[in-house]
Amino acid sequence: MSNQDWQGKHVTVAGLGVSGIPAARVLNGLGAVVTVVNDGDDERSRAQAAELEAQGITVRLGDGATLPESTELIVTTPGWQPDKPLFAAAAEAGVPVWGDVELAWRLRGHDGREPAPWLAVTGTNGKTTTVRMLASILEAAGLRTAAVGNIGVSLLDAVLGDETYDVLAVELSSYQLHWAPSLRAHSAVVLNLAPDHLDWHGSMEAYVADKGRIYQGNRIACVYNAADKATEDLVRQADVEEGCRAIGFTLGTPGPSQLGVVDGILVDRAFVTNRQKQAQELAEVGDVNPPAPHNIANALAAAALARAFGVEPRAVRDGLRAFRPDAHRIEHVADVAEVAYIDDSKATNTHAAEASLAAYDPIVWIAGGLAKGATFDELVSGAAKRLRGVVLIGRDRALIREALTRHAPEVPVVDLDRTDTGAMSEAVREAARLARPGDTVLMAPACASMDMFANYNKRGEAFADAVRALADESA
Repeated sequence: MSNQDWQGKHVTVAGLGVSGIPAARVLNGLGAVVTVVNDGDDERSRAQAAELEAQGITVRLGDGATLPESTELIVTTPGWQPDKPLFAAAAEAGVPVWGDVELAWRLRGHDGREPAPWLAVTGTNGKTTTVRMLASILEAAGLRTAAVGNIGVSLLDAVLGDETYDVLAVELSSYQLHWAPSLRAHSAVVLNLAPDHLDWHGSMEAYVADKGRIYQGNRIACVYNAADKATEDLVRQADVEEGCRAIGFTLGTPGPSQLGVVDGILVDRAFVTNRQKQAQELAEVGDVNPPAPHNIANALAAAALARAFGVEPRAVRDGLRAFRPDAHRIEHVADVAEVAYIDDSKATNTHAAEASLAAYDPIVWIAGGLAKGATFDELVSGAAKRLRGVVLIGRDRALIREALTRHAPEVPVVDLDRTDTGAMSEAVREAARLARPGDTVLMAPACASMDMFANYNKRGEAFADAVRALADESA
């Protein structure tokens, strides 16, 4: 859409916050008549509203249900659920609803510049790591790129900023994909699928369908997880451009049109001249940091997208070597008394915790928090043989304890009946008491953090501080 298309267009932005405020400002700058509606009416919201109103933007606080008169388009923040009354009113009035991703997609090339292609990543777990790996590989290939989207860097900033890019590595959540009907990526991947955010989507089927939107209209490659059939099914269902290929990744030996692992080497049997008989070496497992199984899968997915874009094998290797994971993602904090302490606070659901638990043996597991409706039987039964002991924290810890009683009754459990932030220090001390030399103390909670901490970052920091205090005492 050109700038002229926005002149005088009445647009309602649903929600303030990290995506609503930038969207309102962008639309206002394009000449649209912008009204922001927001459920909350607290001190912070009023301060944000005052800044927007000073720019000529109308803000209605405490009234997120009513559709403003003359609205021609709604641009919503990702957190607003589809069953909001505002969206029902929009549907009745025939008003389209876009998310900030859809807005960014529509604004590509609005200033006459050739828009950068998008290499898009979604999945229940591993999105941020994969996108950052992908950006590192693309940079190693000499391409101008950025990791953007749900990763924290606004797509609107990337599309409208002064910087020009050859290609963008884009992380997309299920929320964002729900509101992005016209997105058409160069290539895309769904890393994995497990129950998550079902309160927002309403059902697992709806959640999976929204994830699958990332494949619609792909031009070059739909990358899927060969170990997760649901991701391949989404590829089969997608309406893609003629010639777009299905590319699998696997931790085993790859078949034709797949990337995989052979004798500790990441290899490509998809983007080679004769994929029936040839394989191209990309990197060694040791080039992946850390080389946990689920992280190797992330690396293969990133490599597949990069190869789909034409990146040479050496850049895959160099990019993976240069990559450094974000904090609180299977991060090694310290070794104390020959016990390794690992912070995976980002494991906020059972699927992420399962991958983390599979990477170590034997384990003293620190777990618990807000379960978000999850059940833990499958997680516990799969990890039972690896567990030396378990320390439980958080509001919904009883759910994990009940699963442990059913599936790992011989494993010693410490149940900390407290949800204050100081509980983490006690949890680490109890884990140290249970651990033996050669063990790993793994904080992979399988739960959200908000019952005890502001976010998973704060939870991870509390764990790391407690481990360092333990190390100082042991020195």
